[in-house]
Amino acid sequence: MELSRLKNEVDSFLKSIGYDLYNLEIVKEDNNKILRIYIDKAEGVVIDDIVLVTRKLNPFIDELDPIKDSYMMEVSSPGAERELRTKKAIEHSVGRLVYVETFTQKLEGDLIAFDGDSLTLSIKNKKIKINYIDVNLIRLAIDFRRKK
Repeated sequence: MELSRLKNEVDSFLKSIGYDLYNLEIVKEDNNKILRIYIDKAEGVVIDDIVLVTRKLNPFIDELDPIKDSYMMEVSSPGAERELRTKKAIEHSVGRLVYVETFTQKLEGDLIAFDGDSLTLSIKNKKIKINYIDVNLIRLAIDFRRKK
């Protein structure tokens, strides 16, 4: 099955059960083929989500039979410092700590607003506006600051 078609099928299925497809890849490690499916949702993904999605996705993938040879399927989250690849992912991240790279700057701050054209970060109580078109990379950052 063509990878783009597989991604579309899996994306539709995940949406029907309340999740987003972050990425899907087929890799070969040692002599094993692995179908890796990375899931996401606005509130973040916990281990119970991985278990639930794996259980529901398994029969769906078996029916699709996307890989001719034997393979293993892995379901996981994209990680704590995942790249925010879409405007929707950025919108879902308002209120969280992010790391942003432009051509001239590297910034880390709280994402307090995103209107589709610009991001507003709060860094040490200063608001900084960045044009979305200037962003080379935006990802979540782990927040080690102490909460009072």
